[in-house]
Amino acid sequence: MRLFAANYRLLGWITLILVGGFLTTSFAAYMASRQAIEHSISEQALPLTGDIIHSGLQKDILYPVFISSMMAQDPRMVDWMRSGEKDEAAILDYLSGIKRKYAIVGSFIGADASRKLYHTYGPPDDLQEGRALDRWFFRMKTMKGEKFETNVDVETRYSGLPTLFINHRVLDAQGKFVGVTGVSVTLETLNQVLSSYQARYGASIYFVDGAGKVVLSGAAVAVDEGHLTTRSGMRDIAAAILNRRTEPTSLAYRNGKSDVLVNSRYVPELKWYLVVEQNVSGNIDPLTRIFAINFAVSFGVMLLVLVVTLLTVNRFQRALHKMASTDALTGLLNRQALAVLFRQTTLMSKRSRRPLSAILFDIDHFKGVNDAFGHMVGDSVIRQVAEIALDVVRESDAVTRWGGEEYLVLLSDCKLSAAIGVAENLRRRVADHDFGLPGGKFMVTISLGVAQYHDNESENSFFTRADDALYGAKHGGRNYTNASYVQDSAAQLF
Repeated sequence: MRLFAANYRLLGWITLILVGGFLTTSFAAYMASRQAIEHSISEQALPLTGDIIHSGLQKDILYPVFISSMMAQDPRMVDWMRSGEKDEAAILDYLSGIKRKYAIVGSFIGADASRKLYHTYGPPDDLQEGRALDRWFFRMKTMKGEKFETNVDVETRYSGLPTLFINHRVLDAQGKFVGVTGVSVTLETLNQVLSSYQARYGASIYFVDGAGKVVLSGAAVAVDEGHLTTRSGMRDIAAAILNRRTEPTSLAYRNGKSDVLVNSRYVPELKWYLVVEQNVSGNIDPLTRIFAINFAVSFGVMLLVLVVTLLTVNRFQRALHKMASTDALTGLLNRQALAVLFRQTTLMSKRSRRPLSAILFDIDHFKGVNDAFGHMVGDSVIRQVAEIALDVVRESDAVTRWGGEEYLVLLSDCKLSAAIGVAENLRRRVADHDFGLPGGKFMVTISLGVAQYHDNESENSFFTRADDALYGAKHGGRNYTNASYVQDSAAQLF
């Protein structure tokens, strides 16, 4: 009873202190919360939304680029052009097959020898030098250093719709220009992407051209908001948006009683500007209402409940988070936690333009350890290898248990050559380590695969390359480091 009374009195004093502190600091807390929300939107949420939308847009552009590249490198295509374009029906069937297979609006081939444009809209058209309609073909013919181009224009021959065109040069075995392959995609796809992101993030998202005209929007645009200079409150920052910078630009303007934050960037593939707006006042109003209600009605009770709840929830949350993200045997991050970490790390790598590499390795002949000494000894070997890996890498690097006797290390700000050095150091440390196995006759070694991340590479592709490198190390005799050497990500498309 005395213990209960003492705890009760202590809880009462704590409650009184909290209530008194709340009365004197409530306004400061409100202002701090408001500033934190504004800062979070301006410095984190809004730039991140812009990055996500820009990444999605890059994916939508690169997919048809890949199709156009594939067509340009098809040997049948080059042979057909070089042999005099004899079977027009066959090539039109080929283009129709491309259109159906990849669900694009249209595909086309411009042949230099006959100066004809074969396409999926109808009979072939003539290509005439000096005609504005065909200027793109002769520009591609004289292009130096670039294999393809993307441009947005109104498709004038048939549909009359704004369309994204991807044109790719076709060269024969001697490197001579023989024609152009390409595909077209309407901008309706991009409009659907903008609409979905606008609904998801509660932001206003649209594109403007170099003159400041709104050309694509995730929602209907009023007549008086079709240009940056006529949109309410944006006249003063229009010039700052149209700066041709591919890096994000953060701005703000006042629209009536509302503060609006703006994130913009130039998209060179489209020659447009991506603009994302977030109304700050809309996020602050709920905070103000909740604060007023809590302060007037139940601040004392809420504080007491919050204190008890926070202590309980934080304790269980830490325990659940540890269970969900940590491997029980080694204490390393598990594969589920790696998925989240990988997305964060690749995003930081893209924004900072610093290299990211991975080492995937496993213990050679580990089944032999379990068979010879039992699973308890095998678990000990797994733990010791994890400790060695943690000792070898930097604190900023992440060591995870990939599964079984496999591990994966993410190396931030680390090129492939440096990652190979880390892998070799790890391999030697494991080979030289005394694992205390009974009899001392079994030598524990590891095989390692190393790969460097490339821009816009998927998680599956990146880890598959590392796994292939590990597979090569296994077949190279084990106790060996093998690396995945790949050209830059743009070159991989061709």
